[in-house]
Amino acid sequence: MTSDHRAQVDELLADYRRSREQLAVTHRELAAISASATSPDGCVTAVVDAQGVLTELLIADAAYRLRPPQLAEVVVRTTQAAVARAMEKMLHALTPVLPAATDPEALVRGTADLTEDELPPPNRRAPLVDDDEDFDQRDWLSTEAAPPLGAPTQSTPSQRRNR
Repeated sequence: MTSDHRAQVDELLADYRRSREQLAVTHRELAAISASATSPDGCVTAVVDAQGVLTELLIADAAYRLRPPQLAEVVVRTTQAAVARAMEKMLHALTPVLPAATDPEALVRGTADLTEDELPPPNRRAPLVDDDEDFDQRDWLSTEAAPPLGAPTQSTPSQRRNR
């Protein structure tokens, strides 16, 4: 009977070593994950790591024709696409090592054991507004209060003389 217990212990230790080695391989795979995405117009390329952290951002010269809010939106969307690709790679690496009933995406997001009521609301971001406001004609040195946006402006006598 002692030999039966010894065989069981040996088998358990061998299973443990295999699991530990598989965990180490998976950990190395996850650490090496990197993903990139390029905007449809080719102006912006974003590279992220496995956690979705932006590690590289390439902006082509042609991107500077865009207004800042437009360029910001392209950067955000391109980075989100790179994050989605990194997530796909992460899920692909995790799926073989998880129990069959485990949802790898829920596990990564930290929601695997939460009920619908416990899930946080989706993050809704307000869309960027492209306000074609032109600041070229604004007198930035004036001490007078600026009129509200969209209000008609009147020039003062000193402003008319300086024209």
